[in-house]
Amino acid sequence: MDVNFQFDWSAALSSIPQLLTGIPYTLLISFGGLAIGFLIGILFGLLRISRTAWLRVPAVAYIEIFRGTPVLVQVLFIFYGLPSVIGTSIDPITAGIAAIAVNSGAYISEIVRGGVQSIERGQREAGLSLGLSRYQTFKHVIWPQALRRMIPSLGNQAIISIKDTSLFAVIGVGELVRQGQIYIATTFNALEVYLMVAVLYLVITLSLSFLLRMLERKGLVGQ
Repeated sequence: MDVNFQFDWSAALSSIPQLLTGIPYTLLISFGGLAIGFLIGILFGLLRISRTAWLRVPAVAYIEIFRGTPVLVQVLFIFYGLPSVIGTSIDPITAGIAAIAVNSGAYISEIVRGGVQSIERGQREAGLSLGLSRYQTFKHVIWPQALRRMIPSLGNQAIISIKDTSLFAVIGVGELVRQGQIYIATTFNALEVYLMVAVLYLVITLSLSFLLRMLERKGLVGQ
């Protein structure tokens, strides 16, 4: 069988303007969801290490459920299933932000737990010996050190969440992949367009990775 396919660079380049219109949605959903997920992660991460069972068990259940199910299933449940419970529709962007929030929140909970538990016990004892309360010791001694250690892992989670937004084309969110699908429907240049979609995702994630490496070199994150 003869294959005479030739890559059309002009089609790839001409798709960029439309693909760029999807980037704001990609960033809005990923970083909006991550901001909420960070707050969820702090709450459930601290509950996860609580000595009180009735606080710890629900946190463990939340973490395991949302880490153990695909983000695609979660966004479909939020967009199609939840409206039948609450009695009102949910727009695609809100559903996408909610899915990133609950999914990333589960992973961030474990990052928070690991960060807090990585601080040596002596740090807590030192704070208490200085006359600080347990809360003050956590706020001024434990948390600043733990947060610094968490930043690389939080950056990795941000990269994962950015890539997860590509799944939300199934509910009509106008992000990168969706814009690519719309363009392909009129030009039929699937290979060229999806290559440019991949390149734009790569630019976003590599930019974030570069920022994290720069912070590490300056000693602002890590140990």
